Formats: sequence, C-alpha cells, structure tokens
Amino acid sequence: MRALILAAGRGTRLEPLTETQPKVMLPLAGKPLLQHVIEAVREAGIRDITLVVGYMGGAIKAHFGDGSELGVKLSYAEQKQRLGTAHAIAQVKFNEDFLVLNGDTVPSSRDIALLLKEHRGTATMGLRRVEDARGYGVVTLGTGSRVERIVEKPAHPESNLINAGIYVFSPEVYEAIERTPLSPRGEYEITTTLELLLDRGIRGVLLRGRWLDIGTPWHYLEANRALLEELPHRIAGEVEGRVSIKGKVYLEEGAVIRSGSYIEGPVYIGRDSIIGPNTYLRGCTYVGRRCRVGNAVEVKNSIIMDSTHISHLSYVGDSIVGRNCNFGAGAKVGNLRLDGASVKMRIRGELVDTGKRKLGAVVGDGVKLGLNVMINAGRKIGSCSRIGPGVVVYRDVPRNSFLLLKQELEFREVRG
Repeated sequence: MRALILAAGRGTRLEPLTETQPKVMLPLAGKPLLQHVIEAVREAGIRDITLVVGYMGGAIKAHFGDGSELGVKLSYAEQKQRLGTAHAIAQVKFNEDFLVLNGDTVPSSRDIALLLKEHRGTATMGLRRVEDARGYGVVTLGTGSRVERIVEKPAHPESNLINAGIYVFSPEVYEAIERTPLSPRGEYEITTTLELLLDRGIRGVLLRGRWLDIGTPWHYLEANRALLEELPHRIAGEVEGRVSIKGKVYLEEGAVIRSGSYIEGPVYIGRDSIIGPNTYLRGCTYVGRRCRVGNAVEVKNSIIMDSTHISHLSYVGDSIVGRNCNFGAGAKVGNLRLDGASVKMRIRGELVDTGKRKLGAVVGDGVKLGLNVMINAGRKIGSCSRIGPGVVVYRDVPRNSFLLLKQELEFREVRG
C-alpha cells in the first residue's frame, strides 16, 4: 500500500511563524513536523509515500529529497491552487487502496497500522475522543462501527468522537471527489466527500495512541511537550562544571551548557547552541541549533528556533520564538494576565479564548527586540519587525514593522 500526505497548506492559524516557512516544516523535538508524520508511516510498514505540496513546496523538497535518508521513497505532487483537502487528494491517482494523512497531525505508528488492518470497503476513517469537539468534525457511529453522520464544527456536539484526519481509501473515492461541491469556505473538502459515501458504508476505527493536532500556537506547545517527554536523556555536547541537570536533557553534538546553569527537563538543546553561563531552562523547553541563551535568562515551556539569541537578563515563558531573532538585554515576555483570566490570542483576525491561564507570545522569524522591551501575554509579532528600546507591546505587531517609543526629555542645569 502507498501513502499520501497532505502538506500543501500555509497554516494561517500559526502566523506569524508561517509567514516565512511552511507549517509542516516547523520544528518539533529536533525534527520538522512533517518528518514525524513520515516516520510514523514508515514504522507502520509503508515506505512508498507521495507528498502533496503547495505553499513554499520548494523548501519541503529541498529538505527531504527522495526520502532515502529516512528509509522511504518520496515523490511529490503539487497543488497549485489550495482548494481544499479533497482537491489535494485528487492531485494523485492511485489504482489501489491508499492511506491519506494530514501533514500537520502526528499519529502513532500503531494507530496507523490498526487503521490499515481494519480497512474495509470504499473508505475507513480514524476517530478520536477529545474533551472539546467543537473545533472538529463530530462523528456518530452506528452498529458494526459504521459511520452514520459527520457534522463539521458544531456549536453543541452530540459526542466527543471526532474525525482524526487519517483515512484509507479505495480508488472509488475519486468518483465521489468529482461529485463534491464547493463548501461555504470555497473549498472541496474531504469531509463533504465522506458524506457522499455514507450510503456505501464508511468504517470508523477508534484510535487510542498518541495523536498530536498542531492547529494553533497553544496546540503546537502541547505537541512540543508531548514529544520532548518521549525523548531519552542524551548528553552528546559539553557540560561545564557547576551545572545542575534535573530530569531528561537531550543535548546535541557541539552544544555547550556553561557553568552556573540550571536545567529542568525535559529540555532539548540543538547542535552548536550555547547555554549560559547562569541560565535557567525550565521544563518542556526546546532550543534549536546555533542559538545563544545567555546570562540570567530564564526560559519556560517554550520553543526557540534556530539561530536565535536571547543573551542577557530576559524571561520567555510559554512562547514560540522564530528563527534568527535577537532579544536585547532585559527583553521579557509575559505569560499571565493580571486578572488571572485565560489568555486571548488573535487567530485569523478573530480574538480567541485559548483556555490557557499561561500563554506568552508568538514571535516570527527575524524579529529584533531592543533593550527592556516587554511583550504582553497572547501577543504576536510579525516576521522581520523591529521593536525599539523600552516599548511595551500591548497589541499584535504586523510583519516588517518598526516600533519606536517617543519620549520628551527636559534638561535642567545642575547648580551647586
């Protein structure tokens, strides 16, 4: 059997991170998100994989090539217009049953293998139970694991059983895709196609293993936590004297933890990064490659991407910081509202209650912060922006912005 992984989307809910890189290439535990999906498919026994690419597809092709380094055979199909998941699937025509996965959702290999084993008929779909089903396709099952109904993002879900975005299809699905109408969002969606197939019988299989849906910044942080907790303790870099390490730390070759630093795992530190001296890295922190996290800096439950420097007297909590950023001395990111209410964040222009009591900032690639910049909880800073010294960021900052604080100075003569 062959696999089709959908990796064409931009991931607008994760902006500004996806202003400069495709969503599926965002790092998770030292690997791009898409690599975790490919490896799960390989471990389930499928090595012939086609990636449907679109937004910044060249970056995906350049990184993965023919797949030989991962022990798989990769081919590519381009979705030139992003017209939905059904449209993406139709870019490749298979003559046999095939597996379909979303490139931004990481399942366990055991669940993929279970879905392949349980596949019957035209379509089999993976299902999950979640605490809050309002943001998903809610599924109603009948006798014999037959799917009776699929309702997209209902305000009042009938159950907590959802579509997990993992399918096995027979070639008959292409005929249903051709009959699929445009959705209200102007896309050809595979969930609409599945509704057309209900009368032929769709089998639902409950998946119970790890399932990481990276849809929003807080979901991204949750996925980072889950994967860091799975990593082994591995020290391949240098640890100087008087460093305290508690819990699991994954330290890549060429990385250095300097004297006086305190590390609470799970923590990942990438190749050629320098931590310390006197740095405090708290649990579930990921530091990419060639980073600098320096003196009197505290980082907690955050993702710091490649080549970013946070060198002096800073605090970063529950945040995501892109590549090639620089934090001036004393720059700080708040992660807690004064009233203790859950943090709100603007997603696709709409203010959303994240449900998180603690959530910091999302900072795009190439951002530079001056001395003593302060960023409020839940704010976003667009890529390549500059924030001048002493600015307090109360609102989201668009990409390529330059913020300066104006001040009035009064000079008086000192006498006597």
